[in-house]
Formats: sequence, structure tokens, C-alpha cells
Amino acid sequence: MLRETPDQRREALDIRQLQTLVAIADHGTFARAAEVVHITPSAVSQQIRALEAEFGVPLFNRDSRPPSLNLQGLQILEMARRILRSVEETKGVVNGRRATGTLTIGSVRTSTIGLLPLAIVGLRKIYPELKVILRVGQSNALVADVLADRINIGIVAEHQAMPRTLRWSPFIREPLMVIAPPGTPGETAAEILATTPFVRFSSNVPLANMIDTELARMGLPTHDIAEIDTIRAIVECVAGGLGAGVVPDVALRANALPLKVVPFGNPPVFRQMGIVHAANSPRSEFFAEVHRQLAAAAGDWGVHPAAGSRHE
Repeated sequence: MLRETPDQRREALDIRQLQTLVAIADHGTFARAAEVVHITPSAVSQQIRALEAEFGVPLFNRDSRPPSLNLQGLQILEMARRILRSVEETKGVVNGRRATGTLTIGSVRTSTIGLLPLAIVGLRKIYPELKVILRVGQSNALVADVLADRINIGIVAEHQAMPRTLRWSPFIREPLMVIAPPGTPGETAAEILATTPFVRFSSNVPLANMIDTELARMGLPTHDIAEIDTIRAIVECVAGGLGAGVVPDVALRANALPLKVVPFGNPPVFRQMGIVHAANSPRSEFFAEVHRQLAAAAGDWGVHPAAGSRHE
């Protein structure tokens, strides 16, 4: 008796069953998945039982509440995500559209200041049927989400180590700037930070390590007065007179608050932000357009796709 090949088995699967499995994984419970895929909870259970019968193994640990995916279930989930992504991309090709459906972008907070809205508007002009979902999170979590195919693109800082199955491409290289209240004594970063209380980033913010490394290189101790985890909050605290801080240039573009601004570091320190996505994705051409839109939004500090990308 001939045995089915993996490809033949995939062809026999019901796409709706795979969509339901992914919905359970993403939303945590059978009941919530039923709402997302617009079927009844009993139909969700029937579809999962059909999947388990197809593969001949249980996919969930039903001793826990709610049931959780077991090892076999996680393996099937990874396959389901790949199949559903391929189906979505094929629909776009067949319909003569290069980008349809939903693009899920995960971003660290820093790059959402001004750049992402501009880039998304640019994308929608080229691909009017495209739906964009934006999530905000920490770099490590975003890379894990791209790796697990929970999001299509992550926007993270350059120091973040990447698995070899992912590609990171910088779209902005911008200077870090010292900001201080108007009238603060000193004309250089060292003079300002040596005499002014310091509003620093929390240690869990990737930018904090870059700033601390340069401060140590300069031999410059700081007089910390606050520790904050968002750029916007640091800018507002500095504008309110609490002390001085170090932020990327992008934070100052749409800011009308009165501030004293000087370059940070000697020579000035630059940081890079980039997009990360699956290295072998058939949507690479589309991701390059996302990159172009972000680089254009970055203006003078933009790094365009031809400037390079890398695996880490």
C-alpha cells in the first residue's frame, strides 16, 4: 500500500481547520478562536478532532485548562502557518495584485514616532487593498514573533542578534542627541551631562546600553534623577525642567517643546533601526517596498535597501 507524501497530506487538509488551529494558538482558548473564525465552539472542537484524526496524534494537552498545544501540536501549528501564508500570497498573484490581505508589523516604541504612520500611508497608496496591523513590543519579543510567524515584519535596533533564518535590514541611521532645558549651562554633551541631573533610559531598553557604553568611554559619570522606558516620556521630563537626557534624532522631529540640543558623543554616536523578516519569504519584494517607505520617511538619515542587509 502506498503511503501519502507530506505534500499529498497537506492537499487533503481543510484550510479552515488550519485557520482554526492558528486562531486557538493566537487567542488562547477554543471559545475565543470560535469568535475569530466565526463558527461555534462545538465546530472548533470538531475541526480539531478532524485534524487529530488526519495526523493520527493528539495535538492538545487536555489535562490543562484551557487545553494547550503539545509538541506535535506545535509542529503542526508551524506547518499550518506556512500553508496559510502561501495560500494568501498565491491569491494575490492569481488576482494580479502584488500585496493583498493583512500585513502585521511589530515595532519597538522608538520607531513609531512619526516614521511608521508615514510609511504605512505610502504603502496604502501603492497597495490600496492592504490592511496593516501594528503591534508595539520589546525587541526580543518581536524577533521571536517574526520567527514564529505571528507577525510578518519586526522593527528593531541593530544590536539585536538575529537567527540565521531571519534577515535584518537597516532603514535609518540617525545620531543620538543630548537634550536639556533651555538655558542649561554648557555647550557640549560632556559639559551639560557633567553638571545637570540625568534622565536615563531603563536598563531593559536596548538604547540604554549604547548610551551607557559611550558615557563610560567618555569617562563621564552621571547624576541620575529618573529612569524611564519611553523616549516620549524622557523628552517631556526634560522639557519640564527635570534634567538632561539622550534621545535619537527622530524624537525631536515633531516636537515643538523648547529644548537645548547638542550631539551626543565624540565623535557623534549613531544608532540604526531596521526591519526583520523571514530570509526566504516569497514576499521579499514586498518587504523591500516596506523598507523603501520607511527609509523615505526617515529623510536625510534614511538607509535605502541597496545599502545592504545582513543575517546574524
